[in-house]
Amino acid sequence: QVRVVESGGGLVQPGGSLRLSCVASGSILSTNGMGWYRQAPGKQREFVATFSSGDNTNYADSVKGRFTISRDNAKNTAYLQMNSLKPEDTAVYYCNAVGLDRWRMTFNSWGQGTQVTVSS
Repeated sequence: QVRVVESGGGLVQPGGSLRLSCVASGSILSTNGMGWYRQAPGKQREFVATFSSGDNTNYADSVKGRFTISRDNAKNTAYLQMNSLKPEDTAVYYCNAVGLDRWRMTFNSWGQGTQVTVSS
């Protein structure tokens, strides 16, 4: 069983910054990919930023240059530094972790989400 927990959301004014954290815990052998997604009210969940195949990073066009994903492999933790926030960044942000558990079975786990609200 792999558990993913996000934290760091909150209310911030336009132009402000927030840093989200995501911790994967449980019977983890290795975490191969971690990423962030978001879902705004009335919209589908969308990709924000991910790590893939090592240290390669991918960003949605809407957040390039403003958001930075990073991770600590030893702690199975990922971060999302969000700068120059806009009202359209308001959403519930979800973390996804993919890897192998101690039985060498693939896991693909989601957190419960953390609310980010950008408003004056």
